[in-house]
Amino acid sequence: MISAFSKVMLKATDLRLSKWLFTDLSAGRKLALRFVAGETLDEAVAVAKELNKRGMTVSMDHLGESVTDVGSARAARDDYLACLDEIAATGLDANVSVKLTQLGLALDRGIAIEAMRQIAGRAAEVGTTVTIDMEDSPYTDATLDIYELIQKEFGNVGVAVQAYLYRTSADISRIAPLGGHIRLCKGAYAEPDRIAMSRKEHVDANFATLTQQLMDQDDAKPAIASHDDRLIDLARKLVVDRAAPFEFQMLYGIREQLQDELVRQGHPLRIYVPYGSEWYPYLTRRLAERPANTLFFMRALFGK
Repeated sequence: MISAFSKVMLKATDLRLSKWLFTDLSAGRKLALRFVAGETLDEAVAVAKELNKRGMTVSMDHLGESVTDVGSARAARDDYLACLDEIAATGLDANVSVKLTQLGLALDRGIAIEAMRQIAGRAAEVGTTVTIDMEDSPYTDATLDIYELIQKEFGNVGVAVQAYLYRTSADISRIAPLGGHIRLCKGAYAEPDRIAMSRKEHVDANFATLTQQLMDQDDAKPAIASHDDRLIDLARKLVVDRAAPFEFQMLYGIREQLQDELVRQGHPLRIYVPYGSEWYPYLTRRLAERPANTLFFMRALFGK
């Protein structure tokens, strides 16, 4: 969800000085490593193994988006194929999360579709799934179209939807019958007011409504992605009588005590584990979402 504070933060992090603070200073990198599992696949696998030991499944996200050439899109595809091979080789209880612009969607829809076919096919071979992340609104329709196409072909794909978009209830009605997993999150991009809610209370209320809508769907697998106590408590109440699968999802490095609590209560929990060298855009969205993360950075910057 993007509040007025968040919009200011996102503009500030575009400045050259801000990028220098995060990427060149040790305090900035210290903050990044709170939320990012490392820059290499080996580092991410080590983190994923520890999360599995704590009773949590994992979604591996090789960071990157909006590539500008075909070679970079194909390299991203190959990175995900390598990740899936490593999941199989190490026995991780994990899937992968992908962004379609990282696979070339902004260049050519066909490139992204072919990459998704290869990734979904490899995931099926190793016995796991793929989640398509939702990006900013210019890509919403294409993301849902490609999800529908690939899910019908392979049956092991899910997609994220964002509670701050007015359209999301209709989108859930469209995609739920496809039988995939649907990750419900608040949304982390700066969007115009005509298509997205900006007030926290409105987004939270819509998130609750959409949680109920997802829990009423037996075909789809709801994945409730929130760190908000009230929204998590609502989901815990709704799943009491649910026989069909569901899971909670949380971000690596955020509210670890709550993560352990959910596992102790017997709830399935998947941790979103980002890794890779392109961590700066991901980090800035985490700062924009939660002012407390900015305070953590300031303490690290000044050694307190």
